[in-house]
Amino acid sequence: MTNVPRSFSCVALFASFFVLTFSAFGQQAAPQPAPKKQTAAERLAQWRASRAHMLQDDFGELARYREANTELKAPAEGEERVVFFGDSITDAWHLNEYFPGKPYLNRGIGGQTTPQMLVRFRADVIDLHPKVVVILAGTNDVAGNTGPMSLEQIESNYASLADLAHAHDIRLIYSSVLPVHESTEAAEEMFTQRPPEKIVALNHWLKDYCANAGCIYLDYFSAMVDDKGHMKKELADDGLHPNAAGYKIMAPLAEAAIEKALASEKP
Repeated sequence: MTNVPRSFSCVALFASFFVLTFSAFGQQAAPQPAPKKQTAAERLAQWRASRAHMLQDDFGELARYREANTELKAPAEGEERVVFFGDSITDAWHLNEYFPGKPYLNRGIGGQTTPQMLVRFRADVIDLHPKVVVILAGTNDVAGNTGPMSLEQIESNYASLADLAHAHDIRLIYSSVLPVHESTEAAEEMFTQRPPEKIVALNHWLKDYCANAGCIYLDYFSAMVDDKGHMKKELADDGLHPNAAGYKIMAPLAEAAIEKALASEKP
């Protein structure tokens, strides 16, 4: 048997270790392809799929306020109860901070559309016996949260909600659909899903409807839109949902509309 010099053996061992290490490092360092960015439509479909079970079991999400409604006492004599009824824009609004001491109830649910709001209007509005209801809805209908909807379908749901309010002597305030912007990365999707021209058309119809149906039109849109027809950037970080500055603009407009409604005759 031939004796291999010890120095050669060490050199060979080190070389083998170097080759294996470099090879492994090369494999680990190989650049990976960037994941494909989902389109707004794909993200909406994924979001809708995540809510499918809930929508199947409780389409109107009546469970959200069931306990609170059960515990709520009837209005006291002289109480001018008001229900704010809507989607996430209402849901996120801390009414006690903007209307301290007022008997105002929040019945907003994030993501909802007018078909869902029709389902829960009795439980979350009529049965609470308010004098006034402030409805802010429609933006999620435009986005297609519960499926594609035409403007005519949204308008029909507005009219049905008004019929229910009038039938139960509840004064109705219809809020304009808020504008949207695309000025931040977080806002791009909100803007894509809600074309400004559809919002303008819906608000135009809603204003005319209120004038003819004895409702009060609460125009947030004009106070929050910029010269491009978009939401003022400083009022909504994600392009849709008002921040504190946005709600600060909305609150006095809502209060003025409520005072006007309370001073008017019952529908």
